[in-house]
Parts: sequence; structure tokens; C-alpha cells
Amino acid sequence: MNLRSYWRFLVVLKQFLPLIVAYTRDRRRFLLFGRSRQVSPATRRRRAEKLLQSLLTLGPTFIKLGQLLSTRPDILPPEYIDEFTQLQDSVPPAAWADARGVIETDLGPIDEAFDNFDTDAISGASLGQVYLADHDGEQVAVKVRRPGVKQLVEADLRVIRWSIPVLSRFVGEAQAFSLETLSEEFAKTIREEMDYAREARMLEEIKANFAGNPDIRIPSVVDERSTGRVLTMEYVPGTKISNVEELDTRRLDRTELAETLQRAYLDMIIEDGVFHADPHPGNLAVQDDGTLVFYDFGMSGYVDPFIQDRIVDFYAAVAAQDIDAILDTLIEMGTLSPEADRQVMADVMELAIADARGEEIEQYRVQQIVQQVEDTIYEFPLRLPSNLALVLRVATVVEGVCVTLDTDFDFISVATEYLGEEGFIEEGVREYVDDRVTEVTDAAQSAVRVPPKLESALDTIERDALTVKAELKDPDKRFERLARRVILGLVFTAGLLSTTALYIFGTGQATLVAGGLTLVVGLLIWRSFRRRRGLSAEPQFTRQAIREREEEAESEGPALGLGSPGTGPGPGPGTGGTDTGEPADDPRSESG
Repeated sequence: MNLRSYWRFLVVLKQFLPLIVAYTRDRRRFLLFGRSRQVSPATRRRRAEKLLQSLLTLGPTFIKLGQLLSTRPDILPPEYIDEFTQLQDSVPPAAWADARGVIETDLGPIDEAFDNFDTDAISGASLGQVYLADHDGEQVAVKVRRPGVKQLVEADLRVIRWSIPVLSRFVGEAQAFSLETLSEEFAKTIREEMDYAREARMLEEIKANFAGNPDIRIPSVVDERSTGRVLTMEYVPGTKISNVEELDTRRLDRTELAETLQRAYLDMIIEDGVFHADPHPGNLAVQDDGTLVFYDFGMSGYVDPFIQDRIVDFYAAVAAQDIDAILDTLIEMGTLSPEADRQVMADVMELAIADARGEEIEQYRVQQIVQQVEDTIYEFPLRLPSNLALVLRVATVVEGVCVTLDTDFDFISVATEYLGEEGFIEEGVREYVDDRVTEVTDAAQSAVRVPPKLESALDTIERDALTVKAELKDPDKRFERLARRVILGLVFTAGLLSTTALYIFGTGQATLVAGGLTLVVGLLIWRSFRRRRGLSAEPQFTRQAIREREEEAESEGPALGLGSPGTGPGPGPGTGGTDTGEPADDPRSESG
């Protein structure tokens, strides 16, 4: 494993070396010295395309890493996010002989484990592939982990772990923290996705939560034919949810389907605390009677009660257009630092909401708000908790699917109605009243306690026994720069006097040395006044900026042939991957 990791490290280094040199030159133009340089959005986009190609070249682990990075705007600029959302995870399946070896090692001879087995995979991805078979007279889908992928992933995870300290030297403190947490999160996520026994447990748990809902269908697990590397499930065919023409042919109400999907995810995230985390169209299908079918639970997660409550607060604040409440919720969730410039962030939120709102206040969408706030995260020292990042991705992808079904779908209206039906909004009102009563009680108690303390403080001042200590904070190091300039100025003045004296009374050589040193000090003073400081990035959160980026991407053509950003990422059915393309007409490709 170590030898393989060392070799993979060299392979990864070869792929990333040109970009590492470019990023280093951004900090110091001549690598070891020189001023920093500004990077334009067009340059960042070109670099993102190169990095995307490198991830595809390096294989399964790095494809998955790119998909995870596409949900982390606190680490990457918007141009990288736009490119990485196009990552697809649809690759040719492994040879049948290799897949057969995995199945027979875990389940025994195929002829004994299944009544019939179709050796042509219906879908393939970097971690697994799916086959159709018959078991006990029922058709089943058999998901098989790709042979040898675990060893490759473990070697790559070591390479990523070794690379984090190096990468942290080229980013800010907040982004270095995010990189460390991302590495841990990614290792945990990809190992869970390779563990089909865990996927079976998550599937059964979510299926049990929807047991009483006739509008939702989740395949059952065939336990006796499932292991950590092989997952056998009930085969449930259906029409891909994004195939609106077929849905119309079957006379299904697309608006009702969108509402069913939205409510299902609100149930999972707010009520149940366990959710299917990959809701792209390839993992969602519709049966002839309008029942919504979910596939592929390899990417799934839990939401703790605290985050559930904050999500409710966030939805309510967005619906009410309460900027202060939105910021308070972001701070409580750990997304926004309490020390951040609240006025700046309030301005950002107001612009984002005003831009997303349109002519009618009720018609703005959470996806637009979240996306535009994400575009500002890279420009501020913010941190995005891993669980929350997954929830945000789910919210935006679900809203995109809903809008595909119904272009006039109102996400906020459905969410507000749901929160009212479940009693969350009324509960919030009661909590608000309770908080105000508590504040009044505290104020009354303070009115009794404050006068004696105030009198004691005044007596202390009158006796001249009051000592005041002041702590001067200078986070921008303005005083340090001022002191440096004063010192350089004094040295420069002394140098001028020395040079003049040597010119009159000394030798020519001594005069040149003193004059040269004085000139160097003068250049340092000039440079200290010329150096640009502060945030130099351009605003990234306006609709106009987003439109410009999309037009730029369209003019350059689809990056690497992976589809357009608007299609959204999506795995092939039941493979734990991502596929932005439309499925074939073969009905087998519509299921997990």
C-alpha cells in the first residue's frame, strides 16, 4: 500500500505541478521573491478547466473529490464551482469476468445465487456497476463494487492526506481549516459510499420513514443476496423525472410531482433527520400512477436536531425577507463568523434577495439565494460545515428538478405551507413570545439591580480609585506599517546626510555605497505606499455576474464535453455516480 501510495503521489504531482507553479507565482511573481499578482476570472476559469481534466485523468477518487469540491464555495472561487458541477461519473463497466469474481467470492456460484443473470451491465460508474437478474421469481438490480477500487481509493486518500499541509501554505487560515475538514469529510464519505452494507441500512431506514406515504416508492433490499461489496435490490422501473415529454404523454401532473418531491425532502431533512443526498434526475423516476421512485442511497447523511432547527429558522427568515434573522441563523450554524462585518454581509444578502426576487416578491427562489450567497463565501473568511454543505447541495438540486417539472414552481410557497402544516411556524411564534417575556422579566430585574451598582461605581470614581485599561486592536496592522515607514524614513534621512557628507569629504567609492543603500531604502518607502491592500476581488453575487459567466462558458463551448452547468450533476442510476446525459430508451436504464 505504501509503495502504491508513493507512486500515486508522483503521478498526482505530475498532473498538478503546472497549476502549483501558477498558484505560487500568484503569491510571488518570481516564485521566491516579487510582488503578488491579480488573477482575472477568465484566468481562473481556464485553470479550473485544466484542473477538471486532471481530476478526470486521475480516476475514481479524484472524480469524487471534484464532485465534493463543487459543494464547497468556502474553498474554491465561483469559476471552479461552475466547472466542477459538470463532473460526470459515468464510465464503461469493468469486464464481466472481474465483476463475476466479486459476486461469486461474496455470494457463491452465480447459478446458485440467482435464477438468471444478465451479464451486460445497465450502468457503470467509478465505484460500482449495476446488473439485472432474477431471484425467487422476481426481477432484481444487482449493484457490484468495481474490482480493485478500494485499494486504489485508499492509496489516493493517503496522497490527499500528505498533500493537505503543502496546499495549506498557499491559502488563507480559514481555507486551510476548510481543507483539513474537507479531507476528513471526503475520506469518510467515499469509504461510506463503497460500503454497500451501509447503503442497505440507510435505504431501509429511509424506506421505513416513508412507509405510510403512498406517493413515495423506495426499492426493498434482498438481504440474503447482499454484502459489503454486492447490493441486491428490488427492481422498480419508471420514467426518468426529467423526461417531461414522456410524463406529459402519461398525463401526469408535473406541478404535483414537483410538490411531492419538495415535501419528501423537507420530511427527510426537517422531520426524519436522515436523507437521500443525491437527488439528481438519474436517481429519481416516476411510475405510471404518479408514484415517485428514489434510487441509489450510497450518498446519504444525517442532520442533527440543532441544524434541523436552524434550517427551519433560515427558511422562515428567507420567506419573511428578514435580513437580520438570516444572518443570525448563519452565525448560529457556524457558516458566518460572528466577527464578520455584519453591515457588509447584510448588504450582500439584500442585493442577493433583491436580485433573485424579480418583479413579484413571492417568486424568488431559494436556489438563487443560496447560489448567490455561495458566490460571496470565497471572498469572506467563512467556514461551511460539512453536513450543511451537503444539505445546501440537496436543496439547490431539488429546486432545479422542481423547476424542470414546473417552470413556475414556487419553492418558498411550498416550504412555507409545509412549515405551517407541521406547526413549525406557529411554534416559532410561541418561542418569539416566550423570548420577549423573558426579556421583559430580565429588564425588570435589571431595573432593581442597576441603581445600587451605579452608585457604587460613581463612589469609586469620586475616590480616584478607578483604573482604565485599554486594549488597542489593529487586525489590519496599520500601526505596524506606519512604524515601518517612520523607521525607513529616518534611515533614508540619515542616508541622505551621510551620502552628502561623504561626497564632500570622503572618497567616491564610499559615496557610491552609501548612495546605493539610501536608494534601496527610498525604493522600499515608495513601495510601501504603492502596495494595494484589502479585498481586491470583484463582486461575484449579482445576477449580471452569473449571466456573464454563463455566457462566457457558452461561448467557449461545454467544458470537456461534460454537459452544460444548467443540467446539474447526476449519477447513473444506482451506481453512486453522476451522469448529466439523458438515458437510452431501454427501460432498464430508468431504474436503480
